[in-house]
Amino acid sequence: MEKRLEKATLGGGCFWCLEAVYENVKGVTDVASGYAGGHTDHPDYRSVCSGATGHAEVVQITYDPEVVSYEDLLDIFWTIHDPTTLNRQGADVGTQYRSVIFYHDDAQKKIAEVSKEKAQARYRDPIVTEIAPLSKFWPAEEYHQDYFRKNPHQGYCQAVVAPKVEKFKTHHKGWVK
Repeated sequence: MEKRLEKATLGGGCFWCLEAVYENVKGVTDVASGYAGGHTDHPDYRSVCSGATGHAEVVQITYDPEVVSYEDLLDIFWTIHDPTTLNRQGADVGTQYRSVIFYHDDAQKKIAEVSKEKAQARYRDPIVTEIAPLSKFWPAEEYHQDYFRKNPHQGYCQAVVAPKVEKFKTHHKGWVK
C-alpha cells in the first residue's frame, strides 16, 4: 500500500531558513522553496524581491501524516521565526517575507487558526501571521532549492540559517531526523 502524503505551505521570512529546518523533520519527504500569495503568474526571484508581485517566499512541505502531523509542523513554524513582526524577519524586510500559512483545505484552515491562537500564549506582542487559502504554488529557481545544504559556508547561511536550524534541533529534539 502506498503512503498517503500531504502538503503544507508556509512563509516565515527567507525560504532558505524554513527549507533548512523542515528538511530535518522526521516524516518530511520533500521541501520545495517557492512563491505564493501574489497576483502574477510565473514569478521569479527578482520580481518577488521587488515586492511588486504580492508573492511571499514560502516552502511547500510534503510529509507523511502518519509520522508528523500538520499541527506538529505548525508548532515548529511558530518557534523558528518571529510571527509578531509584520512583513519582516530580521534584516529581511518586505511583504515577500511576511509570516503566512497557506492552507490547502478547510481542515488545515481550522488547525492553523487553533494553532495560531495557542501560539499567541508564547508571545507578548500579537501574532500577525496571515492565514489564507493557497491558490497556486510557484517553485523557485533551481539554485534556491536545498540552498543551505548546498551552501553551508555562505555568509547568510552561517549568520541566519544555521542558528535557526540549531534552534529547531534544540527545541524539537524528538522531531530531528
